[in-house]
Amino acid sequence: MLYAIISQDVEQSLEKRLATRSAHLERLQLLQKEGRLVIAGPHPAIDSNNPGDAGYTGSLVVAEFNTLGEAQAWADNDPYFEAGVYQSVLVKPFKQVFPS
Repeated sequence: MLYAIISQDVEQSLEKRLATRSAHLERLQLLQKEGRLVIAGPHPAIDSNNPGDAGYTGSLVVAEFNTLGEAQAWADNDPYFEAGVYQSVLVKPFKQVFPS
């Protein structure tokens, strides 16, 4: 089943994000290699694909896991979560309708 992992950053998270980005991306690349990643990316703090020093306010990952517990465990072990980038992480079942 698909799950949406919706993360909210702490204030002034950019420095922590940059320091931990490669480890965070490695985990996403593994999901992609396994064919389980639907979409992933950050939420820019301003209306721009390149927010610069404004940074980001959170992230979204939609990926396939066997159970909600497995998705939650994956989210709990995200390097961004462990480094204090995220102030909260919500994991919810997700039903993809489009694109079909």
